[in-house]
Amino acid sequence: MTKILITGGAGFIGSHIVEKLIKDNFEVIVIDNLSTGKIDNLPKDNKIKLYQQNIFEDNINNIFDKERPEYVIHLAAQTSVFLSGKDPVFDANINILASLKLLQLCKQYNIKKIIAASTAAVYGIPKKLPISENHPTIPISFYGLSKLTMEKYIKLSEVPYIIFRFSNVYGPRQYSSKESGVVSIFDNAMKKNLDINIYGDGEQIRDFIYVKDIANVVCSSIKNNIENEIINYSTNTGITINKLFYLMKELYGYKKEPIYMQERIGDIKDSILSNEKSHYLLNCTKYTPIEEGLINLKEYSLSFCNSGGRHD
Repeated sequence: MTKILITGGAGFIGSHIVEKLIKDNFEVIVIDNLSTGKIDNLPKDNKIKLYQQNIFEDNINNIFDKERPEYVIHLAAQTSVFLSGKDPVFDANINILASLKLLQLCKQYNIKKIIAASTAAVYGIPKKLPISENHPTIPISFYGLSKLTMEKYIKLSEVPYIIFRFSNVYGPRQYSSKESGVVSIFDNAMKKNLDINIYGDGEQIRDFIYVKDIANVVCSSIKNNIENEIINYSTNTGITINKLFYLMKELYGYKKEPIYMQERIGDIKDSILSNEKSHYLLNCTKYTPIEEGLINLKEYSLSFCNSGGRHD
């Protein structure tokens, strides 16, 4: 049985990848400090081992030595643009130095391939849409800069890799906070009948990808022979924040109108990632339509509330 080590595996995206890995009959080693991830996110299965450790602060050499994974999926990260500006040293420790530490272990233990999560934030302000992988990388946040630096270390590491630059991921288990995805913020507010703020005029465009589609492509990238590639993963379809709001408003039966606030400094107006390369290399041609993904999210969210906050 092939053994996969995944950092951040108890988090929003990671837990869906773990589910898919188990379904595909992999043995899974999860490293997660549970600062944002939750044990309840993980399926109860004896093919999963969880190590509650911090990959930057703790000695994880013993995990590699004991478990001897064949592949590594690297998701553990500091993901807040706001926090990266407030505390760039913390951001760099988690996104750069912890990744470098992990890379050294991957090389030492002859990992066959590392699959790492990056972000559209590495591109900065788009010069044209959709954004291809050849677009200049000029990040406008410390977060984007730290993820781009992580990418460069991976490319120089001599460890076979796939780096995914994801567009805006949404779906079940994305817990709402000021720095979480807009879909999660709208979901939380609408089910509790809270006010919703939209920054700017709401006509900014985003490209949303459903989390289970992410899980599928990451798991398929283990099985194929594609390596040493940076690949956007997105639907290549844009939707305005206003349209997203009114789609969800109708779905949730939400009665309030949004409150428009001053545009936030540093926000990128429009972002759509090209998925041409993922089509060509990975044969990714099917995506969950946003209407279907939002229905799935609503059903999960309401069942989660009705269960008293327990995962099924």
